[in-house]
Amino acid sequence: MRIFVVEDEELIRRELKVLLENASYQVVLAESFEKVPEQVYAFQPDLVLLDVNLPGVSGFDICTRIREKQDVPIIFLTSRTDSMDELTGILRGGDDYITKPYQAPLLLARIAAVLKRSGGSRELERTRFLYHGVELDLSKCCIAYEGRREDLSKNEMKILHLLFLHPGEFVDRMDFIEYLWENQIFIDDNTLSVNVARIREKLKFIGVDDFIETKRGMGYRI
Repeated sequence: MRIFVVEDEELIRRELKVLLENASYQVVLAESFEKVPEQVYAFQPDLVLLDVNLPGVSGFDICTRIREKQDVPIIFLTSRTDSMDELTGILRGGDDYITKPYQAPLLLARIAAVLKRSGGSRELERTRFLYHGVELDLSKCCIAYEGRREDLSKNEMKILHLLFLHPGEFVDRMDFIEYLWENQIFIDDNTLSVNVARIREKLKFIGVDDFIETKRGMGYRI
């Protein structure tokens, strides 16, 4: 995950860079404050940390300009504690508003929460996913690999959808059942096993072996 930091105080800027990099984020600091939106467009970050009081420009105005072209999550990080400033930040398109001095654990938690909300909504809007050459097409309800395609049942598609949303991670069996239940598809533990077996057969038919891994006590992953 890439975070673009717009902060004019040198000490805070360095502290943020160290804190975020230690949390495994890729961090880029704004080079200047005259063309911040252009820097954001070029870097394409997953999130922007934006100070409000900047030399010669307002963070609120920068947020408005960024919003003209991108819906990247923006968190205001500022020493201004007025409730009207917080309201202004949200109305201008900010996703959160954090006041200084901040507590590092709280800042990281708020960043993670905003990334989860924004990333989740974007992922749920997607209809096509690709992982290791295997393509899941939700709009056509099918799975494809190297030109070969197999249609999926609704259950099979939903199971694969959850796996493609978490590539490389084990998804717990109960998470599948809860996810499908939320989508008004009744499924129990035995039905889940049967559906996964059918998915594996369809993957094998299009030339893909060992795409779904099972680990006892942990669930499934791709």
